[in-house]
Amino acid sequence: MFEAHSVNAEHKDLIHDVAYDFYGKRMATCSSDQFVKVWDQDEQGNWYMTGSWKAHSGSVWKVTWAHPEFGQVVATCSFDRTACVWEEIVGEGAVPGEEGLRHWVRRTNLVDSRTSVTDVKFGPKSMGLLVATCSADGIVRIYEAPDIMNLAQWTLQHEMTLKLSCSCLSWNPSFNRLHPPMLAVGSDDTNASSGGKVFIYEYSENTHRWAKTETLSTVTDAVHDISFAPNLGRSFHLLAIATKDVRIVTLKPLPDSSNAQSGLMKLDIQMTAQFDDHYSIVWRVCWNITGTILASSGDDGCVRLWKASFGSKFLQNTPHNPQPNS
Repeated sequence: MFEAHSVNAEHKDLIHDVAYDFYGKRMATCSSDQFVKVWDQDEQGNWYMTGSWKAHSGSVWKVTWAHPEFGQVVATCSFDRTACVWEEIVGEGAVPGEEGLRHWVRRTNLVDSRTSVTDVKFGPKSMGLLVATCSADGIVRIYEAPDIMNLAQWTLQHEMTLKLSCSCLSWNPSFNRLHPPMLAVGSDDTNASSGGKVFIYEYSENTHRWAKTETLSTVTDAVHDISFAPNLGRSFHLLAIATKDVRIVTLKPLPDSSNAQSGLMKLDIQMTAQFDDHYSIVWRVCWNITGTILASSGDDGCVRLWKASFGSKFLQNTPHNPQPNS
């Protein structure tokens, strides 16, 4: 049984995103007040703020952590048409061996977008230090830091253009030498006649380019969030989608379907689950580290947990409606 606790985030406007670090001991929040705040958890499980700064000149839509192998690094994106990479610097204390004050430094400002940058995500660490962004004008960009010791230098490696506005993206976190890297992109376009709103990209080692290999034609409503599940030994991939309801699809690589020229595989895509228990728009979906529990949040004010059971079926745990601390 899970127990819900409330944290007064001290933002002055709507909070758009909450992100945990790799270990779940640090948390970052971002808001329309243009601020990003970082929180640490103490041994008693209480959260206390260790960083707060004005990150952008517009609403901050998303915040995400890099793998700790690259240090304490977060990325943010904003309505101001930029994405930024920030690094935490810890000063020296007055006593030798003691930590001093912490502060966050902007290492780079990615300014290629001409419209609002709607999502930003670091790539799997097996691919190096990559960050992907998507924007309202339908462009997905992938940047790389060639030298992980110099986060001020990022190069634009790839640029993919969709015909629809982009709202969210998700890297497939599972490294499999038999299957190329994957990236899913969602669109919040509200016109159902414009077709599918989820697109799958794969990276070809032969051409060194990303190619759109699949469009989920069954998802025609606006997509607000998307999340690949960590893959622990499964022969297929799980993708959760937040739209007017919660959807979970499986993407199974088809054997002997690899294209000799591109090296890309075809996928068998099936809708595994569809839940309308929120009875409203679903805004966020997120997996646990083993890919066995999915959390979703919607306009009904509830966080719902969906747990994988025998036969890859998902069942709902008790919904949680967090209440303010008394």
